[in-house]
Amino acid sequence: MEGLVIMTNKLFFTFEGPEGAGKTTVLKMVVSKLQEEGKEVIATREPGGSVIAEEIRQVILNPAHTEMDAKTEALLYAAARSQHFVEKIEPALKQGKLVLCDRFIDSSLAYQGIGRGLGIEGVKSINEFAIGQRMPDMTILFDLDPKIGLARINAHKNREINRLDVESLAFHQKVREAYLKLAEEFPERIYVIDASQSLEEVFQNVWKVLKNAV
Repeated sequence: MEGLVIMTNKLFFTFEGPEGAGKTTVLKMVVSKLQEEGKEVIATREPGGSVIAEEIRQVILNPAHTEMDAKTEALLYAAARSQHFVEKIEPALKQGKLVLCDRFIDSSLAYQGIGRGLGIEGVKSINEFAIGQRMPDMTILFDLDPKIGLARINAHKNREINRLDVESLAFHQKVREAYLKLAEEFPERIYVIDASQSLEEVFQNVWKVLKNAV
C-alpha cells in the first residue's frame, strides 16, 4: 500500500462497510450533530456526489448490468471518484470544510481488489492515477456479518437495491474479510465499529471516535 498517503489536515472522513451496515443512516446523524455544534460540513457519497459521477453510478450499480467485467467495474469506480474528488471533495477541503463521504477508496480495495479478485495493488494503481496519493484522515468501518446486512436490505423495502446487493453471500464474506484486513493494516486511520448493535448504540460509538477529531 505504499504510495497512498493520509492527508495531513483533519478534515476528510469516510464511512465504509458492507451492504446493510447502516453507515449511510449514521452518517446523516453525525452530520446533523456536527451542524448543531456549528461545524461547516459537507456530506457526499460514492459512487456519485457530483453530476457526472452520479451518471456513472447509474451504470455501475444498475442491477441489469450483470455482464459487467470486473476490470470495467473498477475503472468506472475510479473514474467516478476522480470527477467527484476534483469537483467536490478537494475544493471543500481547501476551504477548510469538514467532508464526510459515504464510501471512498477502501471500497474499491475491498470490493474490486479482493471481492472481484483483481488484487489490491492493481486497484490501488488505478486509483492513484485517478486521484493521486490521497487518503482520508479517518475512516469509520462498520463491521457486520453479511447475513445480517443482506437480511436488513431485504427487510428495508424503500432502500435502493443495486447490483452489489444481489451478489452471492460468499462474495460479501470476502468483502468483509478484506475490510478487516485493511483495518489491521491501517489501525491509525481505520476505526472498526460493531454495526450489529442498535442504531443509537452505533451512532454513539461513532460519535465517540469522531468528536475529538473534528
